[in-house]
Amino acid sequence: MVKKKTREIKEKKEEHPVPGPGEQEFVEKETKKVDVWKLKRYMCRVKPIGIYAGGKNIIILNRGHAMEHDIYPGYRTEMKTAKQTIIGIVDVSDELVKPDEVGVYTDFAKEYHLKAGEEVEIVHMDRPASIGYIKKKLDKETLVNDEIKTIVQEIMENKLSEVETSAFITATYINGMADSEVIALAHATVASGESLNLGRKPILDKHCIGGVAGNRTTMIVTPIIAAAGLYIPKTSSRSITSAAGTADTMEVLANVTFTMDELRKMVIKTHGAIVWGGGMKLAPVDDKLIRIRHPLSLDPQGMLLASILGKKKSVGAEYVLIDIPIGRGVKIPYYEKGQDLGNHFIRIGKQLGMKVEVLITDGAEPVGNGIGPALECIDVLHVLNGKGPEDLRHKSILMAGKLLELCGKVNKGAGYSAAENLITSGKALKKFMEIIEEQGGNPKVKVDDIPVGKYAHTVKSKVSGSIFHIDNHTISKIARIAGSPKSKGAGVLLHKTRGSRAEIGDSLFTIYAEREDLLDYAIKALEKLEPVEMRKMLLGTME
Repeated sequence: MVKKKTREIKEKKEEHPVPGPGEQEFVEKETKKVDVWKLKRYMCRVKPIGIYAGGKNIIILNRGHAMEHDIYPGYRTEMKTAKQTIIGIVDVSDELVKPDEVGVYTDFAKEYHLKAGEEVEIVHMDRPASIGYIKKKLDKETLVNDEIKTIVQEIMENKLSEVETSAFITATYINGMADSEVIALAHATVASGESLNLGRKPILDKHCIGGVAGNRTTMIVTPIIAAAGLYIPKTSSRSITSAAGTADTMEVLANVTFTMDELRKMVIKTHGAIVWGGGMKLAPVDDKLIRIRHPLSLDPQGMLLASILGKKKSVGAEYVLIDIPIGRGVKIPYYEKGQDLGNHFIRIGKQLGMKVEVLITDGAEPVGNGIGPALECIDVLHVLNGKGPEDLRHKSILMAGKLLELCGKVNKGAGYSAAENLITSGKALKKFMEIIEEQGGNPKVKVDDIPVGKYAHTVKSKVSGSIFHIDNHTISKIARIAGSPKSKGAGVLLHKTRGSRAEIGDSLFTIYAEREDLLDYAIKALEKLEPVEMRKMLLGTME
C-alpha cells in the first residue's frame, strides 16, 4: 500500500513539477518508509585481521559507517558472498577497518574460505526466535521439541551470540531439564551433524564422563570388542583441560582425522576404529556448547546426558557402557550421586533406543602409570602385551567384559574371563595392530619405538610413609605445563600408586618435556603444586 501510494505521488509530481504545499515533505517521508531496509545493508570488501578469535563468528565493521546504516555492536548480520551466506555478530572499530571494509578473524576466514578484497554484502538480521525460548527456560518452563530444535539450529547457524547461548546453558544448569527436553536435545544434537550408517549389527560403544588422569581404557576395550567379532566405531575427543584425550593419545600411533565415509569403510573391514569425533562433524553443536560451558565449568546433567548419548546415537550404537568415576577431585564426588546419574543414563538411553549399562568406578586417583599421549600409549601397549599397569588392565577388561555381556555375546558373569582371554591369546593386540594399520600407522610398532621427551626431572620423596593421595587435577596440570598434549612426548610418569610405601629418596614421579624451558616451568610449578600427598610415619605411629 505504501509502495502504491508513493508511486502515485511520484507520478503526480511529474505532472506538476513544482510540488504544492507539504507535498514534497510527504513524498520524502513515504519514500523513506519504503526504502528503510536499504539503510541496513551495504557492500564492502573483506579485510583479514590476522588474529584468532577461538572460533567465534565475529565481524568487524567501521563504527561510523555501520551506525549510519543502523547496525550496532552485538547485532546479527548476514554476510553474503557470491557463493554463501554467513551469519556473524557485529563488533565495530574506527581503526581496524575503513568504511568500505569488513574485518574477519583468521579462523573465521579459514572456515568460510574468505579472501582479502572479496566483495560481500552486509545485511542486518532480525532477532532470532530462540531468544523467546531461552527466556521461557529461564522462567522455569519446559520447552517442547520444536523449541529445542530451533535453539540448536540457530546455534549452528551462528544466529545466537555467546551471551545468548550462555543464557540457555545457565537456564538448564539452574532449572534442570525434563526427560522430554533431554531427549529432544539428544535428537537435535544428532541432527546437527553427520551420522554413521554402518549397515552392520551389533554396534557397541563406551564412554567415560571424565576427570581421571591416564585412564586410557578406550584403546584397550576397542580392540578387545573388535577381536570378539563385534563392531565398535569409537569416536573420541581431544583434551580440553586434561593432559591428553583419547584422540591425542591414539594420534601417537596413527591418524585420527577421517570423514564419516572413511570411518564406515574402516570399521566394516576391521570391526573397530579409534578416531577424533571433531574431525567429521559428529554432533558439532555439542562442541559449540562445550566451548561455552568450559570457562565456568558448567556441566548441566541434562546437557551431559544429551551430549554423550546423542553422540552414541549418531554412530548407530545399540549397546553402550558408561563409566562414571567417583571420588575426590572428579565430577561426581559421591556414590549416591553417581548412582542417580547412572539411572538417568539408563532411562534416557532406553527412550533413544539404546541398551545402556553403567559402571561406577573409583576415580579418586589416576589410572595407569603415564599421563600424557606417548606415556599413555606405552601403558596401552604393555596391557595388550599381557602386562601392567594392573589398574588399567583390570578396569579395561572389566569394561570390555560388561559390553560382551550387555550385547549377549557371552553369558552374564562370563564377560571378564572372555575379555581377558582375548588379551592373553594375543587376539586383542593383533586386532589393535590391524586398526593402527588401517588408520595409516605402523602395524609393527613396539613400546621402544615410542619416544618420550628428552628432558626429564624425577621428584623424590622427602619423607618415609605411604602414598595417601595422587591428585588427578594437579598431576594433569603439571603434565600440561610440561607441554602435553601438544608435545606428544611430554607428561608425567608415576612410579608409586596410592597405598604404596615410599622411603626417603624413593622416586615418586618423573616429568618429561620436549623443550627444556617447559620442563623448567613444570619444576617451578611444583613450588605451589603438590600432586602426591604422603601419610608420614614418625616413631612407629601414623601422623
